[in-house]
Amino acid sequence: MTTPPPGTESWPVWPMIVLRTPKGWTGPKQVDGKHVEGTWRAHQVPLAETRDNPAHRAQLEEWLRSYRPDELFDAHGVLRAELRELAPTGPRRMSANPHANGGVLLRELDLPDFRDYAVPVDDPGASMHEATRVLGTFLRDVITRNPDRFRLMGPDETASNRLAAVFESTGKVWLSKIEPDDEGLAPNGRVMEVLSEHLCQGWLEGYLLTGWHGLFNCYEAFVHIVDSMLNQHAKWLSTSRELPWRQPIAR
Repeated sequence: MTTPPPGTESWPVWPMIVLRTPKGWTGPKQVDGKHVEGTWRAHQVPLAETRDNPAHRAQLEEWLRSYRPDELFDAHGVLRAELRELAPTGPRRMSANPHANGGVLLRELDLPDFRDYAVPVDDPGASMHEATRVLGTFLRDVITRNPDRFRLMGPDETASNRLAAVFESTGKVWLSKIEPDDEGLAPNGRVMEVLSEHLCQGWLEGYLLTGWHGLFNCYEAFVHIVDSMLNQHAKWLSTSRELPWRQPIAR
């Protein structure tokens, strides 16, 4: 139960329920006289000697039988018919559902000619330009041409990364109340900003996986925060190419 601060005893007191399952739950509680469930040992191989140790082998059998396989499979080890009938068919299968196989919905972007954004250089070293500011004008036009299939994600750095030109064609998506001092917020905005590289990368990954296009922008010094997330996504892309039923998504 929660306790209200002193002097606020009239506040309602709400019960707080926390559900927690122990590590290694449903497995052997002890092996060789040592606790497994709820300890670091549950994250190892709890029964490492099943080939040579009859006691370990007996515990393994007891553990596996606790899942009651006889209720799931017949005498030949085949899944029972009434359970097979529960599996979804057709487009209800995950592999065939466009919400999980976004490549089925993928439409190509309508891109402007990048050559139209070339910066003239009349004399070497005589003028100054910023590559990302030019990129911002390109992305501005990408958003204009693709208002229903492209989003820009980044941790509050769109303007400081010199991509502010995109705000000429869209706002930052905002679904809450817009205050008088707010600028550039819109319920239908195509720019998604929040100060969390992990969340922005997750937004982009989910957006791509469901059949759309997007770009994640971040400072060079901070983008390493999501290195592992980007690497995992790249590994998934590589593996997905080996599955004939999975349609390619935007990269």
